Amino acid sequence: MRYPVIIHPNEKLMKKNREVTEITEELWTLLDDMHETMVAHDGVGIAAPQIGKNIQVAIVEVEEGDLFELINPTIISAKGEDIDVEGCLSIPHVFGTVKRPDEIVVRYYDREGDEIEVEAYGYLARALQHEIDHLNGKLFIDKIIERIPEEELEAYMEEHQND
Repeated sequence: MRYPVIIHPNEKLMKKNREVTEITEELWTLLDDMHETMVAHDGVGIAAPQIGKNIQVAIVEVEEGDLFELINPTIISAKGEDIDVEGCLSIPHVFGTVKRPDEIVVRYYDREGDEIEVEAYGYLARALQHEIDHLNGKLFIDKIIERIPEEELEAYMEEHQND
């Protein structure tokens, strides 16, 4: 089932979300529905609060077939720094540069309840941090360094592709 994406401003996007205490078939269905919703909106990640569910669940798929289903994720280490452009399904037509660590380690549970640690770099690290921020009630617009008008986005990306 495809969910409507909650659009900013909405208090559901600003809340710290509660931890998942048990993995159920309903949670599996929610993960599948979140993936369907993300793909339908051409996103690379989506967090449960973006569909009105205030629980610590997010998914990220920066490369097709390389899906991360994150339950109760925590960033346990971060280093380096990178500034790049971000956007958000819940804040349509808004883009801007955000500084984030470019190497992170995330600990989370998968849909089977197994604890996983993943090292992520570059764009994957950025996407994971963006979604984990959602689970803590934080939005990328709170961290924007420079806003980029949508009509200038393509030119900006071409100009900065080798930075």
